[in-house]
Amino acid sequence: MARPLKICCACGARPNFMKIAPIVDALARRSNVETLLVHTGQHYDERMSERFFGDLGIPKPDVNLGVGSASHAVQTGGIMKAFEPVCLQHKPDWVIVVGDVNSTIACALVAVKLGIKVAHVEAGLRSGDRTMPEEINRILTDAISDLLFVTEPSGLDNLAREGIPADRVYHVGNVMIDTLIKARERAEQSDLLTKLGLSPRQYATMTLHRPSNVDDVRVFSGILDAIESITADIPVVFPIHPRTRHSLTKLGLQDRVDHLKGLLLVEPLGYLDFMKLTANAAVVLSDSGGIQEETTILGVPCLTLRSNTERPITITEGTNRLVGVDPAAILSAFSDVRQERDFSATPPALWDGHAAERIVKTITTPPGATTAPPMELATATA
Repeated sequence: MARPLKICCACGARPNFMKIAPIVDALARRSNVETLLVHTGQHYDERMSERFFGDLGIPKPDVNLGVGSASHAVQTGGIMKAFEPVCLQHKPDWVIVVGDVNSTIACALVAVKLGIKVAHVEAGLRSGDRTMPEEINRILTDAISDLLFVTEPSGLDNLAREGIPADRVYHVGNVMIDTLIKARERAEQSDLLTKLGLSPRQYATMTLHRPSNVDDVRVFSGILDAIESITADIPVVFPIHPRTRHSLTKLGLQDRVDHLKGLLLVEPLGYLDFMKLTANAAVVLSDSGGIQEETTILGVPCLTLRSNTERPITITEGTNRLVGVDPAAILSAFSDVRQERDFSATPPALWDGHAAERIVKTITTPPGATTAPPMELATATA
């Protein structure tokens, strides 16, 4: 029997966990595959890390690098320094990286410099805004990856424009939606709404974490101006990211938030509780990329507090709207949503719960075993 194919799955931050979970599960069902799960420790808070592993059924990591929080340079360098010995010891055939966080580019760089093949899941997404650290991580990771797995057609166009050979690119669907579909029934059993005294469709949910929104006192204050007006209509539930909570104190906004009637601050939520909160909201206000995708499948209107998106399909086929951070624009979009009743969306192609299976089949299929072009293969293996 041939030696097992060794595959290292690297993750490190909350958005990574939802993406790596179905891949690890699909790999576990493959014979003659040896999987190594590495957690970089980029999100080290128990509520932002270990609880997600439990909610998503991810096995305990084989290796936890425990890097923690730091500046972009220090964190990225720390991950590379800690990940290299792991690769040298275990000698994987593949390193799978997901998303666009510092762990993504750090692990990809280490692997490619050691001659290990890299697969990037959620490749090709582009916001066109290079002031976003995530945009730099996406571009660089795609440039050095051997296989690039794309969630939506815009990714195919972006990678072709950047000169990535077509035989390295596969449109496979969205692993985050794999996770959502699998967990949706369990999430509905959450008693979070009862605990918070909320009724379905009678509240809004908000998340904020991007530096451009929470590190600038003028921008953050403007968003709070809009939220103050919204709370005159319905309460706003705000699961607050640790970084955002720090910014409230640093910018002198904590007292205002504490006295803003109708704004309910809660600690970071686990995946199942947060899905329950999102799925039953009247509207979601967020600067998150992943939430744009989740609300598209859940049929919940999403007001994205950014001027751009790397996920345009959530606008053309989903429930997402780009509204920026101007208070008047936010309130206008909120008013429009409150007057509408039909928020049905069309699930994008291949967002069907089987993206991870397509990814794993592609990686584990021996070279030359199939002659199907990448785009046909992705569809055929659903």
